[in-house]
Amino acid sequence: MTARAPGERTLRGRVAVIGIGETEYYRHGASPDPEFKLALKAILAACDDAGLDPRDIDGFSSYSDDRSEAGRLAAALGTRRLSTAVMQWGGGGGGCCAAVANAAASIVAGLADCVVVFRSLAQGQYGRFGQAGGIGTISGERAYLMPYGVLAPPQRFAMRVRRYMHEHGVRQEAMQAIALASYHHAQSNPRAVMFGKPLDPEKYNASRWIAEPFHLFDCCMENDGAAAIILVPEERAGDFRNKPAYILGAATGAGYRSGAMPHNSPQYASASFEMLAPALYRMAGISPADVNVVQSYENFTGGVVMALVEHGFFKPEEANGFLTLDNLIAPSGKLPLNTSGGNLAECYMHGFELVIEAVRQIRGQSVNQVKRNDVAMVIGGPMVTPASNLLLGSGATL
Repeated sequence: MTARAPGERTLRGRVAVIGIGETEYYRHGASPDPEFKLALKAILAACDDAGLDPRDIDGFSSYSDDRSEAGRLAAALGTRRLSTAVMQWGGGGGGCCAAVANAAASIVAGLADCVVVFRSLAQGQYGRFGQAGGIGTISGERAYLMPYGVLAPPQRFAMRVRRYMHEHGVRQEAMQAIALASYHHAQSNPRAVMFGKPLDPEKYNASRWIAEPFHLFDCCMENDGAAAIILVPEERAGDFRNKPAYILGAATGAGYRSGAMPHNSPQYASASFEMLAPALYRMAGISPADVNVVQSYENFTGGVVMALVEHGFFKPEEANGFLTLDNLIAPSGKLPLNTSGGNLAECYMHGFELVIEAVRQIRGQSVNQVKRNDVAMVIGGPMVTPASNLLLGSGATL
């Protein structure tokens, strides 16, 4: 048997996003619908966007232990056959791109033909995601951290970001620019939870500290809602209503001992993309200069700084000069960032709203459309293990 060369094992151009859907986004605990119903609403919206009969779906993919179980979704939607059901390991939003990659891999491997990737959250039903209360027994990283009062994600990640700022001279203004860009874009997006609530430097600086160096506006929101996309093989991409967005590349994982406990990884001040970014570009066959727009998961703005550096958009010592509001906003900034408002200002749908916005940019349907829109990047879950990333492209990129 002849072994395949690594370059032949690729997702590039072999799978297309042909449908996107989302529910209304709510502040956490404010959804009138239970989580399962939210998931169904988003999936049906994606089917309507594509012009697809929901019964033709034969696979589901999600992440972060989403509770809307595939078999139950299949039954509710009346799907004719359930061929694949994939869940990405790892907490938080590090799996938002990995879930897309897993679904695409299922299609390329011949395991399924039409896969929905989704995320659903109803924190009024199940409690606030990531809240540390009510834990009787702890293990893993928390066993080292909780006895010392390090209970919440802002506390854990603030230490990594502070180290990075110290090592590379990154100023607070660089993080501020990321927050301002997200809020700027949200003012053009009626779907955004922070639509009509602009942010300026004075308001940012006056906001309370959550865990230094994170002000209130450096931290993602907490929301209820659901979002979904539909993937099919590339040969079917032209059969649906909207312009397809093709997967150019994806990567998942982390570097050596990035998940070491407690806070003992060799690359401590890292967003976890030093190994992933080269793999992503290699599969896609492009470079950072080819990327037109970036949707980067903001659990915290400091993670975005590190993630953009690790994806090759600028060097650490260039962060203060590169990360300005003018450079980060559509339509003509050097690197338009989080053009729907992102986790900070549109909705914290565990980063999956970022995937939908990347598809909109490729289609030319964003409310903050960039001038060049053939290649869109999504960065999932900086500073977590495993993290993931994704490149989407138009048909012209193939």
